[in-house]
Amino acid sequence: MKFDLSIVSKHFPEFSAEQISQFETYASAIAEWNEKINLISRSDVENLPKRHILHSLAIAKTMPFKPDTTVIDVGTGGGFPGVPLAIAFPETRFLLVDSIGKKIKVVQDCLERLGLENAVAIQCRVEEVDRQVDFVVARAVTQLPKFMGWIRKKIKRSCFNDLPNGVLYLKGGDLKEELSSVKEKPQPYPIRDYFDYDEFDQKYVIHVPVKR
Repeated sequence: MKFDLSIVSKHFPEFSAEQISQFETYASAIAEWNEKINLISRSDVENLPKRHILHSLAIAKTMPFKPDTTVIDVGTGGGFPGVPLAIAFPETRFLLVDSIGKKIKVVQDCLERLGLENAVAIQCRVEEVDRQVDFVVARAVTQLPKFMGWIRKKIKRSCFNDLPNGVLYLKGGDLKEELSSVKEKPQPYPIRDYFDYDEFDQKYVIHVPVKR
């Protein structure tokens, strides 16, 4: 299945032709795998460039990672948001984790097809990861207070990016109560400010700075 990724190049004119080609290859690979494994809603496959790839790249608008930044993608599933971000930031290092082995096999296959050397996918729970990174990213894995309990100790103290080290979390809906339950001070960034499409109404990139 071929996909038109012009929506990505429209919002990220700085991406090279090679990067856009990688997004096309990735979208096709996900569609192919989705016939065997339920990665995204099958009725939603044709909307993959906007609702999944562009949605993931909202993090890139919020936090343009500097070279040598380290990132863990928790509950990566089919590689969202980690793979699109790894394409966008070839000098940032990504660890993509998921507890479901068949999903990690999909991501490993995608990374190989794309030739991405700045990303590694492993099957595990994030609590088992024995390293610290600058940022943790995820897409609506669980309630944010619970998520923060998993990852607080994974965040490095020293930082060099434009935002403090912490979490960049994709989630939608009325988040007032959930965010008020996080002891840090989460900052929601409306995705519609970046990409003015109805699909992104009431969807956010939530930055949670972690200071230990």
